[in-house]
Amino acid sequence: MTSTGRLTRTLGPRTRRVVYGEPDPEAVRGELEPISTIDLAHVVMLTECGLLPADTAASLLDRITRLRAEGFRRLYGLPAPRGLYLMYEGHLADELGADVGGKLHTGRSRNDIKATVTAMRLRAELTDLIGEVLRLQAVLLSRARAHRDVVMPVYTHFQPAMPVSYGYYLAGIATALDRDITALRQTLDELDRCPLGAGAVSGTDLPIEPARTAALLGFAGPPLHATDAVAARDTLLRALASAASAGVTLSRLATDLQLWSTQEFGLVQFPERLVGGSSAMPQKRNAFLLEHVKAKAGAAIGAWTASASAMKSAPFTNSIEVGTEAVAPAWSALAAVRDSVLLAQVLVGGARPAAERMERRARESFVTATVIANRLVAQGVPFRTAHHIVGAAVREAVESGATELTKIDLPDGAPTDMATELPSLREVVDAHDRGGGPGQCDATVRVLRERLTGHGRRLAGHRGRTRDAERRLGAAVDALLAGHASADRREGER
Repeated sequence: MTSTGRLTRTLGPRTRRVVYGEPDPEAVRGELEPISTIDLAHVVMLTECGLLPADTAASLLDRITRLRAEGFRRLYGLPAPRGLYLMYEGHLADELGADVGGKLHTGRSRNDIKATVTAMRLRAELTDLIGEVLRLQAVLLSRARAHRDVVMPVYTHFQPAMPVSYGYYLAGIATALDRDITALRQTLDELDRCPLGAGAVSGTDLPIEPARTAALLGFAGPPLHATDAVAARDTLLRALASAASAGVTLSRLATDLQLWSTQEFGLVQFPERLVGGSSAMPQKRNAFLLEHVKAKAGAAIGAWTASASAMKSAPFTNSIEVGTEAVAPAWSALAAVRDSVLLAQVLVGGARPAAERMERRARESFVTATVIANRLVAQGVPFRTAHHIVGAAVREAVESGATELTKIDLPDGAPTDMATELPSLREVVDAHDRGGGPGQCDATVRVLRERLTGHGRRLAGHRGRTRDAERRLGAAVDALLAGHASADRREGER
């Protein structure tokens, strides 16, 4: 199809490659699979509304299902001067005749088709990504519970600060990731309205039923506003932002694990299946997978920037810069974050804390100093005075070569029972049971497990609605084809 009636010429080959790409087999299947799904639902709806005769609908459905079954093989290599969609529609018209193939596009536009394809693909990508993040969350919480008693120093400004546990640290990552899961799920919830029916930009005057196509495609309802349906891709931006946030969370986890797994720290160890060697240095044992996790967040950050920049200052209507150019970077970026999540699953599951070294580093780092000061405060010493007393004691210990506090010089007049009782590391960890401290780790894990269950239940609901829609669409198509076949048999008998 090179003539539109209004236009009689089309783009040259080089320009066409820039705009539409090369129509290789993978591109043909990737683009036409969702479009043809939309076509099936649209034909069912048009037939039920009386806008398509049953025999026309059956011919379209039969040819489309055959094309889908063979992976659109017969379309490989056909010229597509105005893109794959119009090549595909032109093929149907050529094969079935204009009176049949030409009716497929009744009551719709490439604009609402493209918006629907984007929504369907984004729904699938988010569903898959959320499912993998939930698996990672389950691993984090399992390891948090398993390592709740492995004492280690937590660091601020790369210096040992307070005693916590390795399990508590992992529960902190899980807490942050829970917010990323919530943001991703809320973005998925936004994809509840099907753009199909919005037409080019303002709906249609034909008596179609967009709610029917929405239901057949797994959406909760039809467009609320036609212009918004074809003009807006802000849900895509939120998907990228949420994915980028999850990627950033994992990059920070990977940064800590990479630092702690160095020989200098030696707090975490990875099995050989999760490390690599060097082509030149025989002694190397590189936790290189962590570097992939750290870097992949950049893909989503860059994609959000690229998409938002393409959308910025575009008119609020259907436009190429929003519907095509802004969407293009999203898919590889979401795939990169998904890969980061998959790597994080095996890294968190495979990492083993060096419990003895962790505890020794905590003991040698004077991380109980704040607790000692607080115990003085509890017995009436002003905090700033207690801070000064303990700080001086640490200085004296360091200068004498000691690796931990053994005594505190108390101010004149202080009760003698304040003198020497210094808490153990485990006591300190357990005593921090307020403000979300490590003494509340079990409670934190319990809350996050409950939330994980809720996230999983809602994701299952989304998946179930999509599966139910696929079954309904298949049944509706089969019913129309069967009804037409029965009518043909009755006509033959007469």
